[in-house]
Amino acid sequence: MNYKKGRYSGLIRPLFVLVDLILLNVTVAFFSTNITNTYFFGIYISILWIILSLKNNFYEVQRHSKLIQIIPLVFRQIILFAFVLYAFIGFFKQPIVSRLALGQYFLTVSLLILIFKILNFYLLKKYRSILSGNTRQVIIIGMNYKTRQLVNTFKANLDFGYRLKAQFNVSDPDFTLEKCFAYVIDNDIDEIYFSVAELSNHQINLLIDFADNNLRELKFIPDNRDVFSKKLKYEYYDYTPILSIRSIPLKEPINTFLKRLFDILFSVFIIVFILSWLTPILAILIKLESKGPVFFKQPRNGFNYKEFDCYKFRSMMPNSDAHSNQATKGDLRITKIGSFLRKTSIDELPQFFNVLFGDMSVVGPRPHMVSHTSAFAKRIDKFMVRHFVKPGITGLAQISGFRGEIETDKDIIGRVKYDIFYIENWSLLLDLKIIIKTLLNAVKGEDKAY
Repeated sequence: MNYKKGRYSGLIRPLFVLVDLILLNVTVAFFSTNITNTYFFGIYISILWIILSLKNNFYEVQRHSKLIQIIPLVFRQIILFAFVLYAFIGFFKQPIVSRLALGQYFLTVSLLILIFKILNFYLLKKYRSILSGNTRQVIIIGMNYKTRQLVNTFKANLDFGYRLKAQFNVSDPDFTLEKCFAYVIDNDIDEIYFSVAELSNHQINLLIDFADNNLRELKFIPDNRDVFSKKLKYEYYDYTPILSIRSIPLKEPINTFLKRLFDILFSVFIIVFILSWLTPILAILIKLESKGPVFFKQPRNGFNYKEFDCYKFRSMMPNSDAHSNQATKGDLRITKIGSFLRKTSIDELPQFFNVLFGDMSVVGPRPHMVSHTSAFAKRIDKFMVRHFVKPGITGLAQISGFRGEIETDKDIIGRVKYDIFYIENWSLLLDLKIIIKTLLNAVKGEDKAY
């Protein structure tokens, strides 16, 4: 079947490439770089920019991508371009080229491309959500928890540009794939989403053949509700396809190094500029209200289930239940100064020493008491996945409403889901986002901060 999309979406990506190339070539004219042959230089940077873009997937930004995914892409492209730019001097023997002017050109063009990339990102979102342009007509085959989740995503995120035209219930007595195929053709449907759990292998093969023969995109909806995994790693061992249950970015040496470097710099900053003067003040206030140590030390389970001593400012009267019973609302053990410390999360600040020592990270799954960890590990599925990375002072689960007292298993299950998502989708930008949200929550206060 001769099927063509009646839009100009195919021109969007080439247009973005063209604008970037214009920025690269026009901007150089505003700096005294002393380049002898600007035409040759323009060809050089244009060709290598395109090569880097293809290698870096610089223009492979999907409609469901987030800004937090785009910014690292831009920085990676810019860093690679910097090497290409200064390689021009040595490779083509250009000793008279001004390094300073070339650096100014690089910074300027990098800023322009970053601004243009972000501007395009938001303009396309508005174009889809407000003007209904650059849209995809879609159908969903299947009706279960995952498909309902997808329907809600399409409805809540009009800027993605997906327009749900129909949903087919496989359980209906009159359901047939032929009816779906006819609907797709009659209504010019672009993409077909189907639940793997609801179709047989034979039906899936028929669906794949139909999509291939009619130039429609086919998307699988896996039934991973009980797996909690958001990322599956697909790779080949020679010619044998292998599917791993999850990919962990922090297993990559470069990511481990970057996170550790960030942890050291951030923790040193907090210790030197905040704890250095705040600790004596809080020590006096804690001692004035009740007898006992200033710091509270408690064993927790960390990376690879290894135990370590987690430090906090003492917020309770000394008691024998401190290592077994979690704090509850209206807990009589909490002191007045302790209530303030817990409400503002200031009691957690000594954990930056744990970060500096390497037992914890600034951001990661929150560690639990050893007794609670043992109990949760036995009855909460996937709980132990949290120990693939270092525990954190704050985490994605905490800023998403799952902090404080665990009243039911639903609380810890929700926490585990967010922690696993964090583990599988880690980035420095995500860490920064969590830190900023944590600070904002601390300022405005949280209901479960007691």
